[in-house]
Amino acid sequence: MQNNLGLLLAKRTFQTPHWDGYVDSRPSGGRLSFQELNQRCNQTANALLAAGARKGERVALLLMNSAEFVEAYFALAKIGAVVVPLNWRLVADELEFILKDSGATRLIYGEEFIDTVADLHGRGEKTDIRQWLQAEGEGEIAYFASSYEAFRDAAGADEPPIGAEGDDMLYIMYTSGTTGLPKGVVHTHNTSIWAILTIAANAYYQEGDRFLGALPMFHVGALTPVALNVYRGATSVVMRTFDPVRAWELIEQERVTIGLMVPAMMNFMLQVPNFQRFDFSTVRWIMTGAAPVPVALVKQYAEFGIGVQQVYGLTETCGPACLMDSENALLRPDSTGKAFFHTSVRVANAAGADCAPGEPGEVLIAGPHVMREYWNQPEATAETIVDGWLHTGDVATMDEAGFVSIQDRIKDMIISGGENVYPAEIEGVLMTHPDIVEAAVIGVPSEKWGESPLAIVVRKNANLAEAEVLNYCLGKLAGYKQPKMAAFVEEIPRNPSGKILKRVLRKQFPGPAPV
Repeated sequence: MQNNLGLLLAKRTFQTPHWDGYVDSRPSGGRLSFQELNQRCNQTANALLAAGARKGERVALLLMNSAEFVEAYFALAKIGAVVVPLNWRLVADELEFILKDSGATRLIYGEEFIDTVADLHGRGEKTDIRQWLQAEGEGEIAYFASSYEAFRDAAGADEPPIGAEGDDMLYIMYTSGTTGLPKGVVHTHNTSIWAILTIAANAYYQEGDRFLGALPMFHVGALTPVALNVYRGATSVVMRTFDPVRAWELIEQERVTIGLMVPAMMNFMLQVPNFQRFDFSTVRWIMTGAAPVPVALVKQYAEFGIGVQQVYGLTETCGPACLMDSENALLRPDSTGKAFFHTSVRVANAAGADCAPGEPGEVLIAGPHVMREYWNQPEATAETIVDGWLHTGDVATMDEAGFVSIQDRIKDMIISGGENVYPAEIEGVLMTHPDIVEAAVIGVPSEKWGESPLAIVVRKNANLAEAEVLNYCLGKLAGYKQPKMAAFVEEIPRNPSGKILKRVLRKQFPGPAPV
């Protein structure tokens, strides 16, 4: 069997053709068996080949979570084309940059993005797109586009010739771009398959599992699990967009057993009034990551019999780096666990030497699932991957047993009076307050200390005052870690992967701190 990710779907179809492969979360949505999903995948692949698509050609996807996204992903993998998943929250200028930078020549987009795509089409040679395919919906097709469904359905469903394998490119996924222009992370068939094998070795899947996916598929935290579900024969129950009430409904209706969400999503689910009315007895565990996981969140889900598997990973690692199983999550709730099975993790100081147990340092990762490169950025690649180790920019400690505890991003660290302060630690304390829904901490200029922590809070109780927030931290944190101010907002800004946009908060709350 060639080492081609698309062949996983063909093999799964051979093994269990009639098992549920994909379930659309919408009440009007349908479901596809693995056989049906593979047939549509093959039709898309054969249609693209007939239209001249070739190995290495970049094809962009601007699609909400959908069967069309999954079938196109596996189709492009089979024929050796390169997928460019597009963040549908971006504006036309941002999308133009990614399309041009990647050199994408075809675009498959959803009907809901027709205005943005029409804008891009009108820009002419500012992108290299020459085929526009409009998917999903019964509305009018743009004058410059063709119907994706008609394009697909006109082709045969035979297995297409395999066009790539091994170290050939599979996709270019652009990082969220929280600072500067986004970089294109290149993953190959090998790195992607090794990511699947790595998670499968640790994540405790069982036959008949039904996986609830809530992250957008342009994110590695959704795309890798979908492929893993195909490999393991699990049903992907996919939310088009996240809604906490609908998540509980799906868990009950589809008898969901496992899933993946970011901590903010899990927190929102606990805010649903009387959520205990839903039957969630089938759920064994939910994997969560992309942001520090509050200890209180782990304990709350454990009280309802749902294990929380904390995962630490990056787009550059195709997902996996560290994983904490549900049992140890309760014993060591501040840790994100140990390195995945096929992964090596170090915590190193500025000189590159391993830190002593408990000493903070930068997380370095190595493994066969680490990205090949940043697209067209050899200098950035060389700075990030040094002697085979991926430098993450994250600060962590590692204990004698190998358990890793993420402190924060290096760039988000606050230096107050010469001491390093990690916002995630303060955020974890704030999240245990019964009247706080969400919390974020940033550093603001301080005449006395250089920087001081500012707590930014979404409150459940409108009567919660700044003094109460600050007093709540007393005795729970060292004096130099105490927030000096608190501010209240309606919503914490986050990127699509759930990470807090600290740069937005710094602009909104420039300080200074009180003397």
